[in-house]
Amino acid sequence: MKRFQSLLLVLALFLVSLSACAPAATPTPTPTLAPTATAVATATIAPTPTFTVTVAPTIEVPDGMGGTLTLEAPAQKIISLAPSNTELLFAVGAGSQVIAREEFSNYPQEAQALPSVGGSMGKYDTEKMVSLQPDLVLASPLTAPETLQALKDLGFTLVVVPNPITLEDMYANIELVGKITGHENEAQELVASLKDRQQKILAVVAKASSKPKVFYELDASQDPAKPWTSGPGTFIDQLITLAGGVNVGASLQGEWAQISLEELLVQNPDVILLGDANWGVTPESVAQRTGWEKLDAVKNGKVFPINDDLISRPGPRQIDGLAELVRLLHPELASQVP
Repeated sequence: MKRFQSLLLVLALFLVSLSACAPAATPTPTPTLAPTATAVATATIAPTPTFTVTVAPTIEVPDGMGGTLTLEAPAQKIISLAPSNTELLFAVGAGSQVIAREEFSNYPQEAQALPSVGGSMGKYDTEKMVSLQPDLVLASPLTAPETLQALKDLGFTLVVVPNPITLEDMYANIELVGKITGHENEAQELVASLKDRQQKILAVVAKASSKPKVFYELDASQDPAKPWTSGPGTFIDQLITLAGGVNVGASLQGEWAQISLEELLVQNPDVILLGDANWGVTPESVAQRTGWEKLDAVKNGKVFPINDDLISRPGPRQIDGLAELVRLLHPELASQVP
């Protein structure tokens, strides 16, 4: 029994020594996890490019027949049915867009090289006009209503350029033609230039010491004793007034009227202007008319030919016409007229 107890004691001591000699257990480390990111990176995405499509504005103008014309773009192939329209087109820089003209368009010179579509006695070669395929036809108030309707029936795009009564009306026509042809800037510059010259001419007229009575002859071919003249409220009436004169025709009825020799003798004009000089009428032929030798204008040699295109044709050259009127009515101021 004592031996058994001794063995147990030895065994116990042996286990205790083993336990003391064994290395200490290394603790298992707890893995350290990276902290969860709280800020999420935002990807920079390039914006989708936007494309702006510029649409040219449409052109809206009165058509001169009581309606409104809308053009998607400036007219590029134009037929002119009036000499005044032809001059307006070339004046604003749209001459290259004119493809044909009526036969009396004689200014500027390059217009005469364009094909003619007629116009004598108000008749036009519509077959030729159709073949030219214009995108615009510019007519005038002198174009007969039945002709305008026939052109509309053929599908032509029409604008009737108004007949101006005042210079302001004429300036408005320049701007109208500039707008429908894409030459608005040129038209505005032209108007500004013409208005400036007009004011300078009127400044000269203001120096005049008299207002001569003026008879403007338009046509004496039917009856030289009763020639046609310009009545009250017409463009010619206005130009004569602006030039410092008194229009004898203003006492008549109607825009265009015949005046008898008896009435002329009563009015007794100081100056006679021959708007029909373009058709061969001369101061000498006027002096040979029966009874006309009694008129002061004839007796004093104050009968002058004048280029009627500068006076009667509504366009930018009417400022040239105004200047010429001042020179003829007030020769003492002629050198000052710009």
